[in-house]
Amino acid sequence: MVKEIMKITIIKLRKPTEKDVNNDLQWFSESLGLFGDRDKEKSCFRVFLELIKAIRRKKALTSDEIALRSHLTRATVIHHLHKLIESGLIIPYENKYILRVDNLENLILELKKDLIRTFEDLQDLAKDLDEELGLIKRNKNKTTIDED
Repeated sequence: MVKEIMKITIIKLRKPTEKDVNNDLQWFSESLGLFGDRDKEKSCFRVFLELIKAIRRKKALTSDEIALRSHLTRATVIHHLHKLIESGLIIPYENKYILRVDNLENLILELKKDLIRTFEDLQDLAKDLDEELGLIKRNKNKTTIDED
């Protein structure tokens, strides 16, 4: 069995009411789980921002370039790049890194497709498991549970 690992964290947060690009980017990034309580310097967010800036220039960046621009160590940058790759937000490209798609709206649409495919697979397997384990009998319009 081949494992394709993609770890996406979605955090439901109240959307900012006032329009401010910096607050909006922070909300966007925090909603995608790009920084948590341990990331006091928001270093993953800073790496992500550099990749957003790079996509505007249609340029991929090396980990060294990201480290220099974000004022982070290369080790910290590499740690966060792995996290961003695992979450499906960025991809490695010719020993450099780039956002998976060319803008943030398309990025969310791609993540949504990934999640839908995953939930469809889970639902199909859950149905099979229910039948194999005898947990539920399915009728066309309703679910019934046998009482023994």
